[in-house]
Amino acid sequence: MDKKKKNLSFTFVATVVGFMIAIQFQTVKKPVERDTRDIWQLRDALLKEKEVQSNLLTEIRSNEEKLSAYESKRKQSKEETLRKTLEELKIEAGSTEVTGPGIILKIEPIEEEIQLGVPITKGVSPDLLKRLLNELNMYEAKYVSLDGQRIINTTVIRDINSETKIDGHSIKSLPIEVRVVVDTMKTAEKLYNRMQVSKATEEFFIENMRLTASPPNPNITIPAYDNPIRIRYLEPINANEGGNS
Repeated sequence: MDKKKKNLSFTFVATVVGFMIAIQFQTVKKPVERDTRDIWQLRDALLKEKEVQSNLLTEIRSNEEKLSAYESKRKQSKEETLRKTLEELKIEAGSTEVTGPGIILKIEPIEEEIQLGVPITKGVSPDLLKRLLNELNMYEAKYVSLDGQRIINTTVIRDINSETKIDGHSIKSLPIEVRVVVDTMKTAEKLYNRMQVSKATEEFFIENMRLTASPPNPNITIPAYDNPIRIRYLEPINANEGGNS
């Protein structure tokens, strides 16, 4: 009886072990996949991969060139903007000659008064000139010259030893020419019409002078400011201050 039990136990253990080995063998076993392509098919596949790689490299180079061109245009645009800004600042500061639509005013002695023996007015007072300039500015004058002298924001008109001076330039005798440039011919026409009924005309007439305006002209030239421009209360900042260098 004991021997029979032992045989049954051995048989059961052997069966279990064999079943487990069979399961493990099936789990570990994998199907072998073989590349059945011949050498020409492999070459074709390799060529296609190389072609894809070449196309990618070409596209990368193209994008890099586009970026480089864009960066170059951006730098050129900045430089062009700076040049234009500098030119505009020079014009506004009066350091360049300008030509544009405008009119020419003339201040001269009244001939009738001369014939009557009235002493000829040799000069014009600073106050009269200042009032005239204020009126011109009110009528949209953009650039003005007086007796050949460019008028800018810092121009000083004053009396020195009974002599009217514009930034050191002496106005010693008449006639005096005042050139005025505006933005458009339409504005020049308006300015001309306004000067026909200007209060300044009466003020000059009281001082025995006549103020007359020429018809609008599309090409009035005003000279550049020929005196040094003094800049006060300004100094260059450190590159590390006030923003990026």
